[in-house]
Amino acid sequence: MDTITTHYVRLATAKELFLTLDEPVPVTIDSLSDALCCTPRNVKFILRKLEEQGFIHWQPGRGRGHHSQMTLLRSVNETLENYLRELIGRGKIKEAIELIGTIDIHKTLQEQLLRSLNKHMGFHSHAETASGQDVLRLMRSRRLTGMDPAYVYTAFETYLLGQVCSTLITYDVKTETFLPELAHMWESSEDHKMWTFYLRKGVRFHHGRAMTSRDVKATLQRIQDLDSPMSRHYRDVERVEADGDYCIHFYLSRPNLFFLHLFSCIPMTILPYDIDISQKLIGTGPFQISEMNEDVLVLRAFDGYYGIRPHLDQVDIWFVPELGPNEHYYELPRTDRLKLDTDSKETTLVNYPALGCRYILFNFHKAGIHHQLKFRQALRLVYDPVRLVKELGGNRITPANSFLPWKSAAATWHEASLADAKKLLMQCGYQGEPIILSYPMNKGLKEARWLQQRGKEIGLNIELHLSAHYPHPDKYKDATLMMAEEILEDDWQFGMINYFKNKSNHLHAYLTPAVQFILDQKLDHFAQLDNEKRSVLLDEAEGLLRDNCWILHGCHMNKKAQLDQSIFGMQTAEFGFMDISKLWIKNQ
Repeated sequence: MDTITTHYVRLATAKELFLTLDEPVPVTIDSLSDALCCTPRNVKFILRKLEEQGFIHWQPGRGRGHHSQMTLLRSVNETLENYLRELIGRGKIKEAIELIGTIDIHKTLQEQLLRSLNKHMGFHSHAETASGQDVLRLMRSRRLTGMDPAYVYTAFETYLLGQVCSTLITYDVKTETFLPELAHMWESSEDHKMWTFYLRKGVRFHHGRAMTSRDVKATLQRIQDLDSPMSRHYRDVERVEADGDYCIHFYLSRPNLFFLHLFSCIPMTILPYDIDISQKLIGTGPFQISEMNEDVLVLRAFDGYYGIRPHLDQVDIWFVPELGPNEHYYELPRTDRLKLDTDSKETTLVNYPALGCRYILFNFHKAGIHHQLKFRQALRLVYDPVRLVKELGGNRITPANSFLPWKSAAATWHEASLADAKKLLMQCGYQGEPIILSYPMNKGLKEARWLQQRGKEIGLNIELHLSAHYPHPDKYKDATLMMAEEILEDDWQFGMINYFKNKSNHLHAYLTPAVQFILDQKLDHFAQLDNEKRSVLLDEAEGLLRDNCWILHGCHMNKKAQLDQSIFGMQTAEFGFMDISKLWIKNQ
């Protein structure tokens, strides 16, 4: 904020001055000096500037012992909104976001400024050149956790990688088949122990070099060398042979009927062998990263893209400050950041039912009564999916007893009894000791308080701790319970097996090695099975989680996005996000 605006907001919000809009109020230079944290001499300079710019009317006191009078001529709201518009008009989005996040103002005004900022987000057409530049600005409430495909776990980062990088093949959810991408054809031996991919010619990385089989081989080798959480999926690969620049063979120690799924997933996105991507992420996708820091991620269309060049020239993703828990917020492209303006005639509300669900995990690395099955069964009744959806509603659309909505829909549902939960608490010997529940900001407070109140009704003492570092599971070792949300890939079989095998997720952070061994043994031969048998095995594995109450399923979620009606080409990408490579703006 500029100096004069800062001084005015400090004076107008100083509780000790009791200043009121359009009313003269007696003040002293000393009291103004305290409010502005400066010398009396500087106060007089600041007052002169404020009066010259029309912020105040100043009537100096005459004679010893007479107070001066100050009249505020602008409301704080008006002052901040005007300054916000000025910053946005000058393209200073970072400063506008900092204004909202750092100034000490009332929560309602903070939300009002955020809505004002949001109006300036969306599509913008810049005419600095003859052809013009179409720019899409988005806001996110959470900064990026990392963009290395070998370690990516969270949904939004995975989605972004799909815009910057490419895989050998892609999974088509509508037909449940695989489509060519960097590879134009593939085949396997009859015993499924050797797989061959034939690569496109003329594909270029963002730094200009052509992609070859050497890059494919190096990408897999990198996952294995880094001992990536994904490396377990590729442990059957014994060797990789490049047959020229555009053909590559994978030799396996045992048959693998799931192999194509492993080469259509984002962690196996193809990277250049000659670039350290920890310094700069280089891919072959429709967008390239031109800037990435804690404030903004700037994506520019890659003119050398082997597919259809994006209609958008640039996408700016700004990271707005966390403003506390509020479940009525939404963000673009998938919402929950700003309050939805359902009366707006210029926007369209789009729903994205997501694969996956909200759920609760038990931290079995911590000693406590939650190691007893009856206690977990009691909490299962307290965290009742039916009551959860019925009483909290919102984006919670259906109760869950699986990560897969169609599995949950096939269950028979009825409301749980708190009386039965109380009996189970008594049987397991619960003595009222505090149970720490860790919940994620902006997503879980309402639900956490609901669970806390239901527990209180039967003598269950639940303490709420905000998970400020979500989604990193290692930050919550003191918590007994962890509220989480899992969103699965469109390729749901890969999403499920990755949930069970990915060493970096919440499940592996909280289950004991003994339980993990049980699940590993259960799923060891997963890749050797056909599609139908894999589905059965995944169902059995999830049944172990459910029957032992190792996790408690909550509800399936519906994501919402509010989009300007001038946006065309809307298609969903992974996890229900918009595919920004297909979007375009109709000039109004």
